[in-house]
Amino acid sequence: MSESPAAPRRVIPPPVITSRGDEAIAHDGVVRDVGVVIVAGGSGSRTGSAELKQFRWVAGKPALLHSVQSFMARPDVAIVVVVLPKAYAADPPPWLFQCDVDRLLVSVGGRERHESVVNGLEDLPEEVVIAVVHDAARPLVTDATIDRVIAEARKGHGAVAALPVVDTLKEVDADGRIVRTVDRTNLWRAQTPQAFPRTMLEQAHIAARRDGVGATDDAGLCERLGLPVVVVRGSERGMKITEDVDFARADALSLLPE
Repeated sequence: MSESPAAPRRVIPPPVITSRGDEAIAHDGVVRDVGVVIVAGGSGSRTGSAELKQFRWVAGKPALLHSVQSFMARPDVAIVVVVLPKAYAADPPPWLFQCDVDRLLVSVGGRERHESVVNGLEDLPEEVVIAVVHDAARPLVTDATIDRVIAEARKGHGAVAALPVVDTLKEVDADGRIVRTVDRTNLWRAQTPQAFPRTMLEQAHIAARRDGVGATDDAGLCERLGLPVVVVRGSERGMKITEDVDFARADALSLLPE
């Protein structure tokens, strides 16, 4: 079987924005200076399904569509860049366009997560000053969580949605024997969205590419440079769908009040 040609990026133009001073102002008077990169380039192999987990239905709609519509409901968002696997980027599923197509752009995912984020960042228009990165595998993101990370990013530092660790943590060796109990006092479980001043996040990714390093999230790339990142309160609704059983859990969580 011959390999399919590389999928070109599908660019859908952002809304018409006029410049007023140093800020980009939407016609309704709301500052639209936030760009969102939704990382949906993974294969989702751990769910045990041939269908991509970001395309599977959860809580009444495809998982990816939840995130796209949540961010597009915000008047401060100028554009949402969805990073899809190469095979899907040229011909996205039609339900993806059940949203504001004037603020939608589809980009091609890389081999690793950080490469996908870079592709998304490169597609953000010039008026974007706050960059938000979100995992499509977390479909139930709340607007309150988005508010908190963006508010902190506007102060000039990165922000990560997270929850404090409440379980007792055990470090174990290769044979499963407990080595020690880990102090959980200052430990948090990182989630997405994560928000940053755009220039800060770009700096972190440029340095990572130069040094040949990666990280499991964007905050980690900023941390290695000593750039300030804070945690804000996330939500249990921000759970990540990893295994097949997580779909049922997400369905249940969607019925709870935010």
